[in-house]
Amino acid sequence: MTDPERLAAYERMYGDLLKERDKVLSDMDRLREAGKQRGATYQQLLARKLTLQDIIGRFEIYGIRPE
Repeated sequence: MTDPERLAAYERMYGDLLKERDKVLSDMDRLREAGKQRGATYQQLLARKLTLQDIIGRFEIYGIRPE
């Protein structure tokens, strides 16, 4: 894999992480509106959100983000 191909793959991965985070946030909002913040699904989504934010933050530290 060439360097430009590798960078493009990282950029695609970063974009996918952002999309997944947005979906998790949307699902959390839906559950919150239904008053289910204490449920297992909401707690799992919260853990996933934190994990995704950590990974996204690491990408940003190294300067990999969409233009």
